[in-house]
Amino acid sequence: MKLNLDTDNFLAEYWQRKPLLVRNALPGFVAPIDANELAGLAMEESVESRIITTLGDSWQLQDGPFNETDFQNEQPWTLLVQAVDHYVPEVAALLKLVDFIPGWRVDDVMISYAVDGGSVGPHYDNYDVFLLQGEGTRRWQLGQSCDSASPILPHPELRILADFECTAEHILGPGDMLYIPPGVAHWGIAQGECTTFSLGFRAPRVNDMLSRWVDELLENIDAELFYSDAGQSAVTLAGEIRDEDIARAKEQLKAALQGESFQHWFGELVTEPRYAPEVSEREIEEGRALIRGTPSVVTLLPSAKLAWRQNGTSIDVFANGESLSFTESIRATVISLCKYRKLAGDSLEQAQACPECHILLDQLLSLGCISIE
Repeated sequence: MKLNLDTDNFLAEYWQRKPLLVRNALPGFVAPIDANELAGLAMEESVESRIITTLGDSWQLQDGPFNETDFQNEQPWTLLVQAVDHYVPEVAALLKLVDFIPGWRVDDVMISYAVDGGSVGPHYDNYDVFLLQGEGTRRWQLGQSCDSASPILPHPELRILADFECTAEHILGPGDMLYIPPGVAHWGIAQGECTTFSLGFRAPRVNDMLSRWVDELLENIDAELFYSDAGQSAVTLAGEIRDEDIARAKEQLKAALQGESFQHWFGELVTEPRYAPEVSEREIEEGRALIRGTPSVVTLLPSAKLAWRQNGTSIDVFANGESLSFTESIRATVISLCKYRKLAGDSLEQAQACPECHILLDQLLSLGCISIE
């Protein structure tokens, strides 16, 4: 399964810049999950789901889990189910279509089912999304660029734009795809029953990045380093804080910010899982026994967030929000896990022959990143 897309041109011209419609992005695409199976997932307690109902300018939101009567609605409605890739391997496989984007940017695959006229309203997102049409057809309208100052309708939970200026319109059928960058208003309306697969990419907030960076700097900065003002000019006005005092303080802060740090903050932030894993002690002990023996396959769980960074002659591994450091001996193993999301055959044999890879797998197991069989 390969996406009908010139990835180099896409990254140069469209990614985070402007929308792109890709007709027949997946020719002959058959949705790996149908509406009934999606509804079944939405009935489960552990699955995040919503139903949005619309009547004119009135929008209602209901959170799951649902029962069969919740799907019997006379008004146009849409069912949205988050992180379906965590539960359906065939849906998770769709993310391979966009593996030219860094893996740590992936959020999840949300799937929406809508009856005729169903919609979630005109809105914008703060993340990139590829909208792959599954069954049926949906009409998409694209609008203006938006930000936090854009007016929205009063609603306790939904962020529906008060004003929508349509600039383009497309009708998507099975296998068509629409890329929408952050901040671009869009509005999808089902034409008959349909399903849409939303491949979403998250990005950390700048204030979160700054906070994590500063926190790491503060942990490593010399506590006995103080403001200094050698060579200052004589005070002329009692009690005044002069521009030169502020400038001197800024220069000293700039020097501190450029100081050495472990650079773990970014990897830890972008690999924090949206859904916290639950791993029992029994599962960990059984997995460790398999690591010491002869496992047949090690699988990176769909919910796991894993990334790595070359740090001189060592490798920093970031797993579900935690940072781990190893020698370069684990490099091939962690790359295989990130690329193929499993270790089997030769890659598993190589990992088994590497003592430090055993430590890596043990840590990933305890963090709820992998399963071992």
